[in-house]
Amino acid sequence: MQLFDWIVLIITLLFIVFYGAWKTKGSKNVEDFILGSNETPWYTVGLSVMATQASAITFLSTPGQAYHDGMGFVQFYFGLPIAMIVICLTFIPIYHKFKVFTAYEYLEKRFDLKTRSLAAILFLFQRGLGTGLTIYAPAIILSALLGWNLSYMNIVIGILVIIYTFSGGTKAVNVTQKQQMFVIMSGMFITFFLILHFLPNDMTFSNALHIAGANDKMDIVDFSTDPEEKYTLWSGITGGFFLALAYFGTDQSQVGRYLSGKSVRESQMGLIMNGFLKVPMQFFILLTGVMVFVFFQFNPVPLNFNPNNKAAIEKSKYKDEYHALEKQLEVLSEDKKVINLLYIDQLNQDYDNPILRKELVAISTKEKDLRDHAKEIILKADKGSETNDKDYVFFHFILHYLPKGLIGLLLAVIISAAMSSTASGLTALASTTAIDIYKRNLKEPKTEKHYLNATKFFTLFWGIIAILFACVGTLFENLIQLVNIVGSIFYGTVLGIFLVGFYIKFVKAKAIFYSALFSQLTIFIIYYFAIYIYPSGEEKLGYLWLNFIGAMMTIVLSSLLQATIFKHRKV
Repeated sequence: MQLFDWIVLIITLLFIVFYGAWKTKGSKNVEDFILGSNETPWYTVGLSVMATQASAITFLSTPGQAYHDGMGFVQFYFGLPIAMIVICLTFIPIYHKFKVFTAYEYLEKRFDLKTRSLAAILFLFQRGLGTGLTIYAPAIILSALLGWNLSYMNIVIGILVIIYTFSGGTKAVNVTQKQQMFVIMSGMFITFFLILHFLPNDMTFSNALHIAGANDKMDIVDFSTDPEEKYTLWSGITGGFFLALAYFGTDQSQVGRYLSGKSVRESQMGLIMNGFLKVPMQFFILLTGVMVFVFFQFNPVPLNFNPNNKAAIEKSKYKDEYHALEKQLEVLSEDKKVINLLYIDQLNQDYDNPILRKELVAISTKEKDLRDHAKEIILKADKGSETNDKDYVFFHFILHYLPKGLIGLLLAVIISAAMSSTASGLTALASTTAIDIYKRNLKEPKTEKHYLNATKFFTLFWGIIAILFACVGTLFENLIQLVNIVGSIFYGTVLGIFLVGFYIKFVKAKAIFYSALFSQLTIFIIYYFAIYIYPSGEEKLGYLWLNFIGAMMTIVLSSLLQATIFKHRKV
């Protein structure tokens, strides 16, 4: 970090924070604070929806995911465009018809207070967890790579978000997310083209794709029907569809974005924009990760990208063993560079040499074996170490290879993305707590000013909770997977409640409430015994299927229970 990087970083972040606070100060009532007075145009709705989902985790973890596992993760998003269409046709018109502040308000109108409260509490639990992660994810990476104190990083990011979210609510979130998306995508495009520029002079983009393909990084679609496979065409279209339907259709952090739209049509256009752009955006971010992989075929690469592990090794008795592996990797890297240059030369002569392809695969296998051996040594040195380094890959490239100024910009990208997701999470948590829990359970009506102040208080409250959770959080195998796993555990049940409410009119409150409770408990059990207790890569069920199972179980059980109740009453 040079002085110019610090200047770029600080000016970018302070501009976003103070612009958001200045532009949206002085909310007059709850409708103004939560719904932004329904003045948001469709393109702002679309950008805000995208920025809410595109957290710092997306820009830290996704390139690392592609570096290690290739493009297959994009299948996770295949169900999203279909979900956008369903939400536009059903969810949005119903929410606008009932003039709700939160999605869960509808559930009381359709069922009863118990069902509304259950869905709201499930949301608060998983979104509170997720909001803490959106702060913690960039903080742990930045602290590890830059030597910054982790707790201070959590507090700084949290406070920056609280300042403008507390001041302007949904309006502030919508306004700032336009700037944040501009910073994010500008930084990513610049980085992508710089990677291509840094590749050997006689290397074309087509050559780079060939090298990635030779190393199995370009396998985009997997038609496997094995439920243990995490990312396949079928899990993406089914599990991904249900996850997207639940996230965009029932999660207040997203529902709040399009409820602020000027009209039903503006909200629908914003979501359709997201449906069209989201898959290409994720494809591009994954492709950036693949290009980082290609870049490291010609440049030195660390044995483990997480600097904390290197520091732990240097203090242990295993450092000589680790250094021996590093020397082996250096020799292998030189061989890898030579073979890749030969392969490019053949490609430039329009000949995809199968022998060189096999040699590339063989070297990649040897490199993986060295990395696995290094992980074993790291664990011997410190059993509490996180050996999975996917989340550190992209940032290692940023710090070591980008020119001055761009490091500050990319840091601003990561922190801006963290702020955008955290801000959406805080407004959603505050509005749900204020409207669905606090206001609904007050015995005496209060003034609009009182509810506005209560919502602001809950914004501050959840901001502090998110910071505290971030300060005590622990790193998982891969942060982007952790966020989606947390969502998948809860989303299916909540989605099932909404789908029954929208489409199965004969099911009443008692049947849906007890079915949802049973479904959620069952999902906990399935997750524990089919996913949690198994080491990474050995799970018996891909976590995306939890969304499908939870939703279908809630729908089927509530229908059967209602039919049984009706039959009993008839008798």
